[in-house]
Amino acid sequence: MRMKLTNLLASRQTLQRQVYLANLAYCYRTFADLARRLDQARLQGPVLLSQADAAEERTWPTLVSLDGRQSMIEEHFGDHDVLLMSDAIAFAVDGDFSELRFDLSELTSRFVTPLRRTLLQAGVELDADEASSTDGHPTQDTNHDAMR
Repeated sequence: MRMKLTNLLASRQTLQRQVYLANLAYCYRTFADLARRLDQARLQGPVLLSQADAAEERTWPTLVSLDGRQSMIEEHFGDHDVLLMSDAIAFAVDGDFSELRFDLSELTSRFVTPLRRTLLQAGVELDADEASSTDGHPTQDTNHDAMR
């Protein structure tokens, strides 16, 4: 498909907004799915999420329980889940972070609810299953590359 440079440049701002909203929606669904899984497993407690850091010889993000329940974290969340959470948090906090301490029970109030509110304020209409969901947690898309 051929496109004129002037037309492409004229649509740049609209495209950037759509990309931002698409990433915001993906981030919302990622957190909502993780929160649903945490609720179902009744997982809670303080954790430390650390980004990959070559200087520390950590090639993958890590999620460490701070109250001694690491086996429960590992039982319910694999490396891919931790990567999704790390990417989503980096997007939600508007940039990279090295470490973040939070309680697993705060995932909904800290991330899901504010992202949902932002989407609604931006004029994004939630799908019928999203809007009428009793638990507010949608099924997650597995394409984490769409976030970046």
